[in-house]
Amino acid sequence: MTNFHPSGTQWTIVHGAQTATVVEVGGGLRGYAVGGVDVLDGFGADELCPAGAGQTLAPWPNRVRDGYYRYDGHPHQLSLTEPALHNAIHGLVHWLPWTAVEQTEDAVTVECVLHPRPGYPWQLRLRTAYSLDDAGLRISHTVVNEAPTEAPFGLGVHPYLHIPGVAVDDLVLHIPARTRLLVDGRMLPIGAAKVAGGEFDFTEARRLGALELDTAFGDVIREDDGGSAVSITAPDGRAVRVWADENFGWWQLFTSHTLTGPRHRRSIAIEPMTCPPDALRSGRDLITLAPSQLWAGTWGITATAA
Repeated sequence: MTNFHPSGTQWTIVHGAQTATVVEVGGGLRGYAVGGVDVLDGFGADELCPAGAGQTLAPWPNRVRDGYYRYDGHPHQLSLTEPALHNAIHGLVHWLPWTAVEQTEDAVTVECVLHPRPGYPWQLRLRTAYSLDDAGLRISHTVVNEAPTEAPFGLGVHPYLHIPGVAVDDLVLHIPARTRLLVDGRMLPIGAAKVAGGEFDFTEARRLGALELDTAFGDVIREDDGGSAVSITAPDGRAVRVWADENFGWWQLFTSHTLTGPRHRRSIAIEPMTCPPDALRSGRDLITLAPSQLWAGTWGITATAA
């Protein structure tokens, strides 16, 4: 079969020396390059998306314990998509088909309708607009509740970033967050701890070293515009910065140490999230969308890694 892509239709946008590729399956980001250098550790057109690379995670990011939660007095049971740990993980839209609704040379907007299903009986219309300009790659999400009742909602994204030729251990990492979540053996939160002065304190940029992260960071230190940003920097000064606006209050960092093969500790997933893991159960920072209500949030990537 010719022109077969496991991730479906491919939409490539270009601005100057930047290129980005968005895919139909999951509406995610498959690649982003600056000056011909891949700063996103994506995947090939002939590959099935590995380890959530570039995916949009909604209507919840991260994990839900036992896939079970109660909302407005009603119980809901999600499919256990992380069966080894008995969790529901990464939402419901990352393997659904998305459709391009607008496209220009340097921008594309894709859309998905999440229809009601067991475990999530609400209908959401999601749009993601990818655009390139001189400042880098900008990704804007909108979500509308098309159901007749209030819907619980959260969103995250899963890009892996790297600086080619630089080992993860040698990257200088900056995470503007005062706390981290403590987790159990199922990677679910059981508490929180301040990072100040400890091995997880990256409020001042420093070398990552051998530290392994699969960690949610909260109590973010916000910039003047209300947003925040995580950055990685190479010893030679090349850098990649992932920023998110005021609608994202959490960062998940994953150093790929549990991945096998060539992706093992090759890059760092830097994931802005609107809520922490297990938010459908805890309600912490969970967004409540009234019927017809629209939510919007924006994040992006800037790079001097060429």
